[in-house]
Amino acid sequence: MIKIRYMALEDKSFWYSLDRHLPEDEFARKVRDERGYVLEADGNPVGLLRFNLFWDNTPFCTLLFVAWEHQKKGYGRLLMEHWEAEMKEKGYGMLLTSTQADEEAQHFYRKLGYKDCGGFVPTVPGYEQPMELFLEKAIS
Repeated sequence: MIKIRYMALEDKSFWYSLDRHLPEDEFARKVRDERGYVLEADGNPVGLLRFNLFWDNTPFCTLLFVAWEHQKKGYGRLLMEHWEAEMKEKGYGMLLTSTQADEEAQHFYRKLGYKDCGGFVPTVPGYEQPMELFLEKAIS
């Protein structure tokens, strides 16, 4: 049985087992603003998705992660489809996400209909990384 629900304060320990990038004070805001989901398989949390609003008006998936032992089972696709449907229902017409250019996730997003739309290469000391690739999808 698969269930996707909004993240809750009780998910904190699970959340941080997969997401090492979200500052702790942001966790409570994501819960309050319903900006994240947990996917449960047979009653156990196995994946998550969090998002915000780019330009304060465009949904942007900032993290999608399924526990390593549960990958390749379609859970990532289910999380994205759930998020896309909810954003469409709320009246948004475009979605954004991003991934590093050296990561495999870009191929996953393209299979879901996302198209490359730009990127940047952070060079500030301490923040250097490969190119961050941005992808867009129309949902209207």
